[in-house]
Amino acid sequence: MWPFVLTIVPALMWLGLLLVPWRPWSTREHLEADPSASVRLDDITVLIPARNEADVIGTTLRALQAQGDGLQVIVIDDQSNDSTASVARSYPNVRVISGAPLPEGWAGKLWALEQGRQHVRTPLTLLLDADIELRPGMLATLLLHKQREQRQFVSIMADLRRTSFWDRLLLPAFVYYFKLLYPFALSNARSKLVAAGAGGCILVDTGMLERIGAFASLRDALIDDCALARQVKRAGGRTWIGLSRDVVSRRPYGNFDSIHRMVARSAFTQLGYSTAVLLVVTALFLLAYGAPLMLLGTPHVWPLAWLALIAMLLGYLPMLRYYRMPLWWALLLPLGAALYLGMTWSSALRYWRGVRSQWKGRVYGVGG
Repeated sequence: MWPFVLTIVPALMWLGLLLVPWRPWSTREHLEADPSASVRLDDITVLIPARNEADVIGTTLRALQAQGDGLQVIVIDDQSNDSTASVARSYPNVRVISGAPLPEGWAGKLWALEQGRQHVRTPLTLLLDADIELRPGMLATLLLHKQREQRQFVSIMADLRRTSFWDRLLLPAFVYYFKLLYPFALSNARSKLVAAGAGGCILVDTGMLERIGAFASLRDALIDDCALARQVKRAGGRTWIGLSRDVVSRRPYGNFDSIHRMVARSAFTQLGYSTAVLLVVTALFLLAYGAPLMLLGTPHVWPLAWLALIAMLLGYLPMLRYYRMPLWWALLLPLGAALYLGMTWSSALRYWRGVRSQWKGRVYGVGG
């Protein structure tokens, strides 16, 4: 009886994932740069919060200067102790603001953006992480897409660098799990039940920011991109999120520890700091990934185990194909899942020790 249950349930889970109409595994929501797109960018101010980003911000600013004429760029130097500010000042038409100390109750990135927002005088604001390179024509493509779709908020999930085994194993899976949690098709619909944003690259109406109370309305949010998308939807705006290979993160990961720090800073936050939800997620991961593998050779139920395994792998193939990776990486998806579950528990353990999140040398306590 139990072997049957332990195989039929994951088989139904994976087949259901493939068949639901919103297709969370799909990469159909994507936007690639049109190098021939040419528009004036006078209506856009770029806000770049930067804390100790000297190694990557030059690439970001060079790419912005290649996007077109009229673009206004503001870099908010968020208390850096490296040469971030001097590197940014070396680029023409870039304004650098020295960020004030972080007030209590604010997340660092949101505080930096709030300071920059006070200097925006254009109808559109581009929120761009300091490590994000926009390929030629990408900003014009993004602007035209926003106008065509009549959205107040459009965001792009950046292509994360894959330079090592750990990058290739875990970073496409990171995007995959994000899409399962926040199906892009549902987020892009009018329904307010799902609202997703990718904080590395967001083009938003400045008036909408002011309407929702700007960044003060989500001052302590650690998953600030999705929180901002929710606020826009609640205010009656429409959002859009998609993938792109032409919005590229230049942040180097390269090893497991770097990816672990990135995931653990917000994984338990994603679960609402709920131990019960963590236990449910653990049970689901063990059932979905572990049970089919353990029962592949069990008499009478092995066909169901193989069905679950094949459906699991099929759901991951579009992500690998989109990022132009060999499809055999799908075979390692259960390993990646086990590591992500471990990183989620690491995030929970950190929270139970009194640390809600830790990033860029800042520690956000449970009560803060």
